[in-house]
Amino acid sequence: MKKYLETLRKCPLFQQIEDENLLKMLGCLGAKVETFDKKYTIFAKGTPAKYIGILLSGSAQIVQVDYYGNRSILGSVAPSEVFAEAFACAGMDTLPVSVTANEPCEVMLINRDHILHTCQNHCGFHQQLIFNLMKDLAYKAILFQQKIEITSKRTTKEKLMTYLLLYAKKANSNSFEIPFDRQELADYLEVDRSGLSAEIGKLRKEGVLENHRKRFTLYRSNSIPTGQ
Repeated sequence: MKKYLETLRKCPLFQQIEDENLLKMLGCLGAKVETFDKKYTIFAKGTPAKYIGILLSGSAQIVQVDYYGNRSILGSVAPSEVFAEAFACAGMDTLPVSVTANEPCEVMLINRDHILHTCQNHCGFHQQLIFNLMKDLAYKAILFQQKIEITSKRTTKEKLMTYLLLYAKKANSNSFEIPFDRQELADYLEVDRSGLSAEIGKLRKEGVLENHRKRFTLYRSNSIPTGQ
């Protein structure tokens, strides 16, 4: 586990926990590491919601597919980030979403019961872990609210600009790289890809933004354009 320490130090679950205690904790928690190839399903919809995942390397996406096969990306996962914790801690029997590897990944899996219930060793730092988990869940609730704010907009242009303005604020820069390619961005915004591409082309011509692959630069970020 030592080779993952640099990544785990950045994980919100392990904030304020010293390296020595962290390594002991991972043993108490029964943490295990698994590898997944690109496009492999890490957690499948309908499987038991009993594990919390921590991405150690690579990238992943949280995906929901409706009855008609429409795909919606709920979020992306980067190294040191936690996923599926809300479903696991809520005591849900099965997962309502899937988590897929966007590239080859290493993932740490921890059984939720080992986190929510203190071990027989009565580790003092376990309380810090539970506190960190609560903070992480609160942060994820904020991200979910932002997702609702974006997808509740009426037009593709409004959805796109709301997303880009929020991301620019997060990056503290008008030039930034998003975690999605064009199709993935369309799936996240819940819009048609061709319509999204058309709107990006119009905004380029209007001088609102520049775009190359996943990189965007905003030139007029003080308002959200309206229209179709």
